[in-house]
Amino acid sequence: MTTGWDPSKYLEFAGPRLQPAVDLLARVPLADPAVVYDLGCGAGNVTRLLARRWPEAMVTGVDASEAMLAAAAGASPGVTWVRADLRSWRSSSAPRPADLVFSNAALHWLDDHAGLFPRLLRELRPGCVLAVQMPRNHQAPSHTEMVAAAREGPWRDRLAPVLRQRPVAEPAVYYDLLAPHAGRLDLWETEYLHVLEGEHPVVEWTRGSALKPLLDALAEPERSAFLAAYAERIARAYPRRPDGRTLFPFRRLFLLAVR
Repeated sequence: MTTGWDPSKYLEFAGPRLQPAVDLLARVPLADPAVVYDLGCGAGNVTRLLARRWPEAMVTGVDASEAMLAAAAGASPGVTWVRADLRSWRSSSAPRPADLVFSNAALHWLDDHAGLFPRLLRELRPGCVLAVQMPRNHQAPSHTEMVAAAREGPWRDRLAPVLRQRPVAEPAVYYDLLAPHAGRLDLWETEYLHVLEGEHPVVEWTRGSALKPLLDALAEPERSAFLAAYAERIARAYPRRPDGRTLFPFRRLFLLAVR
């Protein structure tokens, strides 16, 4: 997972990025969990929602980015913040077993979902919950044009190692992975229609997420040239409406598993 995240860039679209977490949280079937972990907590806005819903719980935010955790700790000193690689994090090795493992827009950065998701669920005690939301917009122009721009320029060899075309599988794949281990399993998708302001809002959105590893892999002047090539494609794919705003459909996958 990329660790050099810029909290201010990611939080430019804090409202629409937060809504899926709110929607997932509303579906969590727990009255009073004692121990809650937020995996990939970033700047902590979702972790704060968890702490607000269950004020008596021990809530811990886990992330690999030092900058994100610093921003989170500054805004919420009452929450425990842990720096850890999510690939090796284990609830069983944490100070107390988890009643809820919650993850919003983070696990798609990790590979080997076939091993990751069953492991996270198996580590929970019976009746405990794994709640996950991941972007599944990778077949939309926001991401396919990113891949096309990466492959068609002089930077193609440098960007090939960081391209991730399908990091999230079809919902049925996660059903097959988790159904043998879950007492209850709910999967659903929602396509949000974001109404964005600004001159190149879809580009600015992806600069805070999927585009960032590609930009990090390039030095100037190639970085600016690649960004311009991508922006040109995006302007055609997401034209501004007559009122100056841009409509940005964005699909997300939700997973709620009770062990």
